[in-house]
Amino acid sequence: MNTRIRRTAVTLAAAAVLPLALSACSDNDSDSAKSDSAAKSSASASDDGMAGAPSSPATKDEPFGPACSSVPRSGAGSFDGMAKDPVATAASNNPALSTLVSAVKKAGLVDTLNNAENITVFAPTNDAFAKIPKATLDKVLGDKAQLTKILTYHVVGRKLAPKDLENGSFDTLEKSKLMTSGSGEAYTVNDSAKVVCGNVKTANADVYIIDTVLMPKS
Repeated sequence: MNTRIRRTAVTLAAAAVLPLALSACSDNDSDSAKSDSAAKSSASASDDGMAGAPSSPATKDEPFGPACSSVPRSGAGSFDGMAKDPVATAASNNPALSTLVSAVKKAGLVDTLNNAENITVFAPTNDAFAKIPKATLDKVLGDKAQLTKILTYHVVGRKLAPKDLENGSFDTLEKSKLMTSGSGEAYTVNDSAKVVCGNVKTANADVYIIDTVLMPKS
């Protein structure tokens, strides 16, 4: 009888201990899972931090602006293609600059621009020229001296980085000054022309494509 009582007592004790052991094991597993989850979360946060880190200076030295999306992705008229050619040749491969190229040819400035070193060109788009009344534009295109004056007013005799445009005053090849202002990816020239695709590289020039033709003071 005593033996049966002892066995019963042992059995009851084991039954009481087993849930506690399972509970402790479960708590350990839970803590381990929480630790793993926290480690993964920390790693993920670290990865996200890297992904969201500021871009390197090299990536900032790229074309910017809404009109850049219309530049061909490949070929002579692409950003890579234009970087290989001098500025007048590079512009001739960009369909959006065909009016400017025609004007440069009429003024006899192709060789002048292609042979210049380290210049900046503010290049009006076809739409920029279209803002000028046709009669006025035709008259200018037919007057080589006036056309040359206008076109050379769009050229600065040194390369300008976007930062230089934040609050700038620059001598042009036409011998008068143009003014720039802005920051980030939003810049204006003479408070009238907006840069719609900036920091475009050619073999000998930095190009800022603008939405309005600049007119030098007479």
